[in-house]
Amino acid sequence: MTQPLDFKRNTAVGLDLGLVNGIKVNRNAADRRAASLANRRTVKKEYQAAWLVRAIECMDLTTLSGDDTPGRVERLCMKAMRPLRTDLMQALGLERLTTGAVCVYHEMIQPAVRILEGRLPIAAVSTAFPAGLSSLETKLREIELSVAAGATEIDIVITRQHVLTGNWQALYDEMVAYRQACGEAHVKAILATGDLVTLENVAKASWVCMMAGADFIKTSTGKEGVNATIPVSLVMVRAIRDYYEQTGFMVGYKPAGGVSTAKSALQYLTVMKEELGNEWLQPHLFRIGASSLLTDIERQLEHYVTGNYSAAHRHAQP
Repeated sequence: MTQPLDFKRNTAVGLDLGLVNGIKVNRNAADRRAASLANRRTVKKEYQAAWLVRAIECMDLTTLSGDDTPGRVERLCMKAMRPLRTDLMQALGLERLTTGAVCVYHEMIQPAVRILEGRLPIAAVSTAFPAGLSSLETKLREIELSVAAGATEIDIVITRQHVLTGNWQALYDEMVAYRQACGEAHVKAILATGDLVTLENVAKASWVCMMAGADFIKTSTGKEGVNATIPVSLVMVRAIRDYYEQTGFMVGYKPAGGVSTAKSALQYLTVMKEELGNEWLQPHLFRIGASSLLTDIERQLEHYVTGNYSAAHRHAQP
C-alpha cells in the first residue's frame, strides 16, 4: 500500500467500552444527510473526468468467484496495470494510471504475484471469507499463509455474532489477533454491514475494529443481501473522523459490494470529500471494492473524450 513517508499507521489503542456502549446514531438524521449527498448534482465535464480517474486510482479491482482461474486473475492484473486504452490515456493527458490494488482469494495470490511483480498491492480475502465461521486458529493461519504467499493487504471478515450479541471484548481481541498475524501487511476489517441490523451496531463495530488497529474498515464482502449503502458509509466515515480527532490515527475506508456504476463511484467520492476532506481521497485511505465498475467508468471517459457512448462489451473485461 503506497503511502506518504510520514504516514502514521493505526495501532491498537485499547478498548474503551464506555465510549462504545455510549454510541448512538440518529437514523432519521443519517438518512437525510445521506440522501442530500447521494442526490447532490454531480461534477460535470473535465471535473467529472478527473474524479473518475481518481476512482480508478482508488479501486481494488476484484475477482472473488468460485470459478476463478489463474488465467482470469492474470487478465485482471494486466487490466489493473493498464485500466484505460492508450487513446483514452493520451486524450486525458495521462502518462501512467493503475488501480489501487487487485483483490483475490488466497489460491489466486501466486498468479497475481507472477504478473504484478511488486508493482501493485495484492489484497487477499481471508479468515474464512465470506462468513468467517471457522476456528480462530484456522483463520489466523490463513492470514499467515496469504502474507507468506505475497499478499500485502489482507481483507478479513469479523465474526458477526460478536456484534449481534454485544460482545465487544471478543471482537476487539479477534481484531488484535488478526492485526498481529498480518505483520507488515495492512488489514482491512470487513464489517458485513448488511448483517449487523442497525446503524448503531455499524458505528460500534467500526470503533472497536479501529481501536484494535485496523488500517481500513470496509462495508461488505459483496456476498450479503445488502452491501455498501450511502447511510452505512456516512456512519462509518464519521466514526473514522471522530477516531482521528481522538487518537490522531487516519484509518481508511472501503465501500464494497454493488458499486458498479460511475454514478455510484462519484457518490462515494462525494461522501469522502464532504465528510473527511481531500486528504482521504488517496489510495492509502480510500478504496472501492469492485469488479464491473471499471467498465462503466471507461465508457463514461470515452464519452467525455469522443462525445459517444460505446457498448460495454467493447471494453476489455478482466
